[in-house]
Amino acid sequence: MTTLEILRPGPLALVQDLGRVGLADLGVTRSGAADHRSHTLANRLVANPDDRATIEVTFGGFAARIRGGDVDIAVTGADTDPSVNGIPFGINSIHHVRDGDVISMGSPYAGLRSYLGVRGGIDVTPVLGSRSYDVMSAIGPLPLQPGDVLPIGEHTDDYPELDQAPVEPIEEHLVELLVVPGPRDDWLVDPDALVHTIWMASDRSDRVGMRLEGRPLQYRWPDRQLPSEGATRGAIQVPPNGLPVILGPDHPITGSYPVAGVVAYHNIDKVAQIRPGQYVRLHWSRPRSPLASASSAVTAGR
Repeated sequence: MTTLEILRPGPLALVQDLGRVGLADLGVTRSGAADHRSHTLANRLVANPDDRATIEVTFGGFAARIRGGDVDIAVTGADTDPSVNGIPFGINSIHHVRDGDVISMGSPYAGLRSYLGVRGGIDVTPVLGSRSYDVMSAIGPLPLQPGDVLPIGEHTDDYPELDQAPVEPIEEHLVELLVVPGPRDDWLVDPDALVHTIWMASDRSDRVGMRLEGRPLQYRWPDRQLPSEGATRGAIQVPPNGLPVILGPDHPITGSYPVAGVVAYHNIDKVAQIRPGQYVRLHWSRPRSPLASASSAVTAGR
């Protein structure tokens, strides 16, 4: 059996796939790869189905040795200058690795998370139908540690259709995100302050949520409590301190903080690559409706 022996996990390395679907009624969030696009690209490059597990490496520093056979690999997401036995190979491309070879990643130039795809996928035991680790509930295969040995799954005889893929570069400085207004933007004195402020990503961000620092937003009704409502990845919650939190893949199923907006679906993967200290500017994806907001405010005030 071909395996992957972890030598160095770096700050955080997790097994991730596309997550747990349909378990919200049991209080289990979807979880899964923080950057779906990079995860699925890594699988495509090595001819895996999209749902095969990859290794999500946060801020590089990762190293692993192939044991028991030869494999094809690909590294996507943040460019960490990946190498095999010290010889660099290009990101977003296929590389053939032989038995005993060591795969290494340095620190990324831009972005935060890289994905190591191995032909056949990381074949650890699923938990509740997924091989993803949820950092909030600690469901799934535990974060990788030195000495862990991961089995690699079987693969078809079909050879990868791509040997490299052109990918848009990850922003190094200001990241701009489109946001759908609401549904609880009327709970804020000035909802447009969300898009008129340049925010900074906090170093207290994680897979549960990315915390933003800047001028705090103000509640319209500071003495009221919003009933708990369903939450989704990309939702921008505003807690009582007025500093927004963009919910990540391991977000809670429900929350009682007002959601001022939701990051547009095609921008959500960009959030996974924002580093602490990086600046973020939000833009409404469509005009807010003053009449709808006024109506909601009147209704809530009754």
